[in-house]
Amino acid sequence: MSVQRTLAIIKPDVVEKRQQGVVLQRILDEGFRVLAMRQARLSRQAVEGFYAVHRGKPFFDELCDFMSRGPVVLLALERENAVAHWRAVIGATNPANAEPGTIRKELGSSVGENAVHGSDSEENGARECDYFFAGVDQA
Repeated sequence: MSVQRTLAIIKPDVVEKRQQGVVLQRILDEGFRVLAMRQARLSRQAVEGFYAVHRGKPFFDELCDFMSRGPVVLLALERENAVAHWRAVIGATNPANAEPGTIRKELGSSVGENAVHGSDSEENGARECDYFFAGVDQA
């Protein structure tokens, strides 16, 4: 296994419920190294750029509205097999289908408001981290 980077976003629904600390503790408990972290309210333009791959899909506008409605916590994470491990920790996109003990099962309320984001590939993990944290040292 190789050391990888992945982007985690604690979404507005979790921040609104003041539960971001629960997610942060889980990240640390799972052995991730936090390379960079910041809380921000993303502009609609930033969200549209980040989710550009979904432009034209039926859920795109709803996703952009949701992600820009309030603060999020952005995290560049690193560990061995980071992408697959983080995706296992967060669970299925639909919280109703997520395994017990996963973040989305515990904190998500719907497919649209599913608590956290996780990169879906090693390539996207690096690209997504660079989108929000350009120049973060990978060492």
